[in-house]
Amino acid sequence: MTKLAIIYYSATGHGTKMAQRLGQAGEAAGAEVRVRHIAETRDPATFAENPAWTGNYEATKDLPAATGEDIVWADAVILGSPTRFGNTAGPFQTFIDTLGGLWAQGKLSNKVYAAYTSSQTAHGGQETTLLRLYVSLMHWGGILVPPGYTDPIKFADGNPYGVGHITGGHNRDELSETTLAALDHMATRVVTVAKKLAD
Repeated sequence: MTKLAIIYYSATGHGTKMAQRLGQAGEAAGAEVRVRHIAETRDPATFAENPAWTGNYEATKDLPAATGEDIVWADAVILGSPTRFGNTAGPFQTFIDTLGGLWAQGKLSNKVYAAYTSSQTAHGGQETTLLRLYVSLMHWGGILVPPGYTDPIKFADGNPYGVGHITGGHNRDELSETTLAALDHMATRVVTVAKKLAD
């Protein structure tokens, strides 16, 4: 059975919802799935006045946190980070920076990778975030499997590099049907390609 790890950082919970949906889609595609959040690095007191951030922190703090071993375990990995100034969030990058030892041993290579992100606006740096994230994966020797335009849903969500959710605007806390379908497609594609590589 193909092993899929979904490793993400989320502050206010959008990334958590996206990871959960990817996990469901990965299981539906026949994979054994691990969903792991990257532990918060900020003191909760610094975001106590942000109810969404506090809520997501409380909901995930006691769940298993991501480690490099989750990547070693997996055949395929989907990574997620919110967009911060056109790049990944600090806690996400801190996690990536802990993986040098595994990289040096070649334990991050020859796995299928894809990624997702979110930002408050439609042009909030989502594509640059994904591209910068993929640069690290190329250093690892990862096999990049972005969704491209391999399904009609990609012409609706408009992001061939991964999946991007817009958090601002009306009904901002819910994932749109378009985003949900794009997440399903990406997880299915990642699992399908990983299976083919294993054959």
